[in-house]
Amino acid sequence: MAKIEAAFVEEFLSLADGAVAQGWHEANAGNLSYRMPPEQIDGISGSFRQGAWEPLGLAVPGIAEQFFFITAAGSYFRDMRADLEHNAGVIELDDAGTHYRVRWGFSEGRRPTSELFMHMLCQEAKMIASRDANRIIYHAHPANVNALTFVLPLTSTAFTRELWTTISECAMVFPRGIGVIDWMVPGSRELAVASAEALEIHDAVVWPHHGIFCAGDTFARAYGLLSTIEKASEVAVKVRSMTTAPLNRISKEDICKINEAYALGIPPELIAAVFQ
Repeated sequence: MAKIEAAFVEEFLSLADGAVAQGWHEANAGNLSYRMPPEQIDGISGSFRQGAWEPLGLAVPGIAEQFFFITAAGSYFRDMRADLEHNAGVIELDDAGTHYRVRWGFSEGRRPTSELFMHMLCQEAKMIASRDANRIIYHAHPANVNALTFVLPLTSTAFTRELWTTISECAMVFPRGIGVIDWMVPGSRELAVASAEALEIHDAVVWPHHGIFCAGDTFARAYGLLSTIEKASEVAVKVRSMTTAPLNRISKEDICKINEAYALGIPPELIAAVFQ
């Protein structure tokens, strides 16, 4: 199988290497999809093969006929650099957005991630919400984010308040706050629909007692978003381990000052809801 020589491959491998070093991908945990722009497809199409069309299990007409680089079911992020063709691949959607076929990768009969339809629903929702800017959907299992799902109310306002008031940069990195949904069976259609709906508003969605889904227009931004959320979560976990009544904290007024100083565009009603 011909290797893909493209800049986005190294960007993905850098993300995978960094995420593994952070401890976000135990065993075969996590997955990632990248919606490829036309110019990148043209540059690697000589490596493509003609796979058979297979049902996607749902319809995503908004991203019909698009190509995606996506991780394989059962793949380990730590093995990506050593054997990318085995652990990831490129798929193409048909003109109705109801079927896909493999165009590269997934060697030895491997298939796209078992959460494929979840990625496609979220890719469609985020592409529409971002006016075609978003390209990355990334799922990982950061420990401190997960830990907070045991002690915080499972609401967007509770998580956003906890993280915005922990590290000053959080409001800058995710000014739309962070989404949180109820616990649902991993890989289920229910989880996919809820995640896609949350990503219409937010760039990150917490899955209680499981992990997080992050979106971004580049690999670096998706990784940076997750690393910021996890760092703030780590600080929150450490503070909570020391005291139930911190002496100091970023205030509502501080967030308003950050919003004005950096022209973040956080709506006043969102700030009011987070700090109610």
